[in-house]
Amino acid sequence: MRVLVTGASGHIASAVVPELIKAGHEVTGLARSETSAAAVRALGAEVRRGDTSDLDGIRAAAGLADAVVHLAFNHDAMRTGDMAGAAALDMATVQAFGDALAGTGKTFIGIGLASAPDGGPVVSANPRSAVSGEIAGFAGRGIRSLLVAIPPVVHSTRDSHGFVPTMIRTARAAGVSGYVGDGANRWPAAHTLDVGSLYPLALAKAPAGSQLIAATEEGIAVRDIAEVIGRHLGLPVVSVPAEKATEHFGPFGMIMTLGLPPMSNASTRQLLGWEPGHPGLIADLDEGHYFAGQ
Repeated sequence: MRVLVTGASGHIASAVVPELIKAGHEVTGLARSETSAAAVRALGAEVRRGDTSDLDGIRAAAGLADAVVHLAFNHDAMRTGDMAGAAALDMATVQAFGDALAGTGKTFIGIGLASAPDGGPVVSANPRSAVSGEIAGFAGRGIRSLLVAIPPVVHSTRDSHGFVPTMIRTARAAGVSGYVGDGANRWPAAHTLDVGSLYPLALAKAPAGSQLIAATEEGIAVRDIAEVIGRHLGLPVVSVPAEKATEHFGPFGMIMTLGLPPMSNASTRQLLGWEPGHPGLIADLDEGHYFAGQ
């Protein structure tokens, strides 16, 4: 199968692309720069130069593929607090893909959560929720649409800009490893390589309209993460009052207050035969690679 991957030089794609190739697919990665293109080639994929903001280019690329795996997102805008702007661009990209794929029966795999664990609709102020709803609606347009709920913490030696590296950088700068309030808010997590192994299984087995859960740990208390970071850095672990979260963590302060519902992968494992086998977050932190050479 010819598979187009957006965000192909990114963290998640670094595991997804090799897994798709190993499963026998012909993978083309969308790359907006020569640096990104070199990273995509190093993964073993072909390169199509382009950007997700080029909607005509997106439609043309989709027409040449049997399946699209959409991993691109403007994380830089998100980290500066412009989540709405990043989500608006993503919505335009997704709609362009939908227009190109409508009526073809081809597969589109996006990131998101369109149904709650109880099967009901997701009610969220997160602008990305609207994009998830758009993708879920593809199933009614003659597209085999699949949604993969990626947990907020995806960890491994490949993670350099995610939640955990941000907490570590903040701790080094502040001289303390902090969490907000009582730190009981929980973040679901998964190892990068476990997330990558889910995608070829989804492409091969998941029925149209499936909601897949890529978390391998339902939720880890943020205080526990901060405590491991403090231990490795030799820093005190402290509670930061909610009203000072932005002062201490910068734009990341809002994220530090988030408490997310548990993400159970039981139905996904049963549907796909997916068997995650890499270390959990705390064990991965204790391996020390997050703290080496910094």
